[in-house]
Amino acid sequence: MNKKPYPRSAALALIVLAFIWGYNWVIMKKVLAFCGPFDFAALRTFFGALCLFAVLVWMKKPLRPAELKFTLLLGLLQTTIFTALIMWAVVDGGAGKTAVLSYTMTFWLLILAWPLLGERIHGLQWLAVAMAFAGLLFILQPWNPQGSLASSVIGTAAGIVWAMSVIVAKKLRSRVQLDLLSLTAWQMLLGGSVLVGITLLVPQQPIELSSYFWFAVIYNAALGTALAWLLWLYVLQHLPAGSAGLGSLMVPVVGVLAAWLELAERPEQWEIAGMLLIGAALLLLSLLGMREPKVDPEMAQE
Repeated sequence: MNKKPYPRSAALALIVLAFIWGYNWVIMKKVLAFCGPFDFAALRTFFGALCLFAVLVWMKKPLRPAELKFTLLLGLLQTTIFTALIMWAVVDGGAGKTAVLSYTMTFWLLILAWPLLGERIHGLQWLAVAMAFAGLLFILQPWNPQGSLASSVIGTAAGIVWAMSVIVAKKLRSRVQLDLLSLTAWQMLLGGSVLVGITLLVPQQPIELSSYFWFAVIYNAALGTALAWLLWLYVLQHLPAGSAGLGSLMVPVVGVLAAWLELAERPEQWEIAGMLLIGAALLLLSLLGMREPKVDPEMAQE
């Protein structure tokens, strides 16, 4: 008996999603000419949350939050801290390099899931972790005091925080059945509200209400949040876990290529070697994940 072919529209949705999230790394870098990093972090998450709530109303889904304490913790990790860190990292660091560093989340998740969830690292996963750490060392270049070490460390920290948020989401899903879209909207609203408070405490450059600034806010809220999460949900419903996880690797690739073409970010040899090692490790983990029955939906992020 032949298996029913997967719809081409799902593959197309995954490609569009990768370009939306991948190109957004360039937008986040360029918009810093018109506002401070934490101001934009607050705006993109707060308005993004409002767009998600509009989608929930349109889809006639319940708006009441579940497990508010866990949702707040998830919002602090995945929205407040993660978003603040990636915006801080691209102030002095490359957009493409930061995209790659944030995606080391997969390896930190493997390491954290061992003591916290009892999920042991096994087989070729060890090789992937070793490759990732070697690539991370090449990018950080601790032997080169002239490199952008601070921004690289911040970008790596963002990947660690993202992994911590996935751990929290896994624990939350083990306690109660949740609607992913509603959970994302609430954690983004709660985390974004904290970011608004941070902007009131941290001095930043005045916001210049330019056309590009508004483009960046609308892109992040409408495309990078509302449309992107609808596409991700559609992908999860219509593609096997391995294909969805493998396709998500296009996000940092698009980020690196877009930053290279539009921002003239040309990585040096050590950085290229590091990115290739991390990319190969991510590919290996994704191929190993083809055996898994499902993919963690909360592992999507631009």
